[in-house]
Amino acid sequence: MNKSKYVIAVFTFVVFCIIWMTYETSFIQSFDRIASDLLYGNKFITMFHYLGETKFIFAVTIIVLIIIWFRKHDYRLTVFVIFSVGAGYGLYQFLKRVIERPRPEIVDQFFTFSFPSGHAVHGLLYLLTIAYLINQTVIISKKASIIVWISAIILTLLIGLSRITEGRHFASDVLAGWMLGYSWFVLCLWWYKRGNRERNK
Repeated sequence: MNKSKYVIAVFTFVVFCIIWMTYETSFIQSFDRIASDLLYGNKFITMFHYLGETKFIFAVTIIVLIIIWFRKHDYRLTVFVIFSVGAGYGLYQFLKRVIERPRPEIVDQFFTFSFPSGHAVHGLLYLLTIAYLINQTVIISKKASIIVWISAIILTLLIGLSRITEGRHFASDVLAGWMLGYSWFVLCLWWYKRGNRERNK
């Protein structure tokens, strides 16, 4: 993995921390309001929230783990997926309880906390993890590889935006979720690649 991904991961983590520290400021509140005015009620984007539901993500992850076990017998790759998707879930749930940001005020709103958006974090983690696994375990062309990554990114964006269209999250929750998710994904990938290098020495 080239160094630019590490630099971006550090940058996204810093952005996450900045949003965390400033979400009560007028600038972030203005950003949230503008995003809500633009996106709230968009039925097309709202449909994608199903792809970011926790039960769906864990079901897909279990299938992926079974495939890895039977096709690759790669213990470290299995742990990478568990760290990325499973521990990533625990991470954002922990942060929600630490930060305790209330959700937007709408009818029939959820009672859980808002920051960061779980759909944004978890959606990014499982989609980028799957995209990486496809590139590592399936022999595909460079063009196909680009299509896989672009598809994962587009779906990640739509899943996150769906939380704004539904009024379940502020836009800053979603942006922070993407930032945190990417940083965690790269950290897990760094651990996986570092272990492979040491094993192949």
